Amino acid sequence: MQHTIQEIAEALGATAVGDTTLSITHAAEPASAGGDALAIAMAPAYAEGLKDGQARAAVLWGDADWQALGLQAAVLIERPRYALSGLTRLLDRGLGVPDGIHPSAVIDPTAEIGAGASIAPFVVIAADVKIGENACIASHVSVAADSSIGADAVIDAGVRIGRNVHIGARFCAQPGAVIGGDGFSFVTPQASGMEQARSAMSDEVENTDHQWVKIHSLGGVEIGDDVEVGANTTIDAGTIRATRIGSGTKIDNMVMIGHNVVAGENCLFCGQSGVAGSTVIGDRVVMAGQSGLADNIRIGSDVVITAGTGVLSNVPSGRVMMGYPATKMSSQVETYKALRRLPRLFRDVAALRKDLPKTGGED
Repeated sequence: MQHTIQEIAEALGATAVGDTTLSITHAAEPASAGGDALAIAMAPAYAEGLKDGQARAAVLWGDADWQALGLQAAVLIERPRYALSGLTRLLDRGLGVPDGIHPSAVIDPTAEIGAGASIAPFVVIAADVKIGENACIASHVSVAADSSIGADAVIDAGVRIGRNVHIGARFCAQPGAVIGGDGFSFVTPQASGMEQARSAMSDEVENTDHQWVKIHSLGGVEIGDDVEVGANTTIDAGTIRATRIGSGTKIDNMVMIGHNVVAGENCLFCGQSGVAGSTVIGDRVVMAGQSGLADNIRIGSDVVITAGTGVLSNVPSGRVMMGYPATKMSSQVETYKALRRLPRLFRDVAALRKDLPKTGGED
């Protein structure tokens, strides 16, 4: 797959200079770029590596002196990471799934497959499933009954989509994602130790000698348009109503979204973050890596939850949360500073005690 410098610049809304007819086949870091590669050197510090490579063309910052760098052509950009998004999209070769439906795919006669869809070997599509136009489904994917996937979806190998899951257009799922499995929802005939601890805030619970009974998940999952789900991430089905993920939300690898969760639009859930059941999340919320939300709480829009933070209660819109239990970032930083001061405080108190006159024990 080849692209000229002019084609790349037009795709990025950038400026092409030099020999704009020059063709490249792939992108590379400056020091390792060969003559057929487009070197990615979007800041002066990265351009230093051009002298160690053989690139004839590069993506550079807006006012770069491309000729002084020894290049034959360049693409000049203003917002580097945004341009990188467009460039990687242009150069992405996709999943490599051949056009059409592979003979080994098992597709129920009642399923509807949209025009232009590509379905790889060993895919299983159950009854009454609807697959949108131009969807691309890699090998060993399964889609359970009564589910639907919108147009232009890209579903990588080994993804499992459960029953009654409804997904919008331009969905992307990385390998091993599981959407629509049963929620982790169990109950006991009498109040369990967990219920006792929560209701009474007690340090001790009575032995109830119980067994856990499953609450089945009937609600399925609803996912909006332009959502991406990372590798080995799980989104559980709702109990009665659907678990919902808003349009534009991006979910990283190994994220856990519990049953009945409602997540708004354009949220980011980073790796190993988790949301417990029935929590409601606003729009544009960012959960950094290994952060977590307790069940049955509400998170406002535009909230940022820093890495490793554990949120146990409601959070208003626009708040940055840090620590465990989570507090405002400014409060958490002040608390941390206070903890750092404690050893010095202890030393100062000990010194003061030595200077104080002794009392008692003497006439």
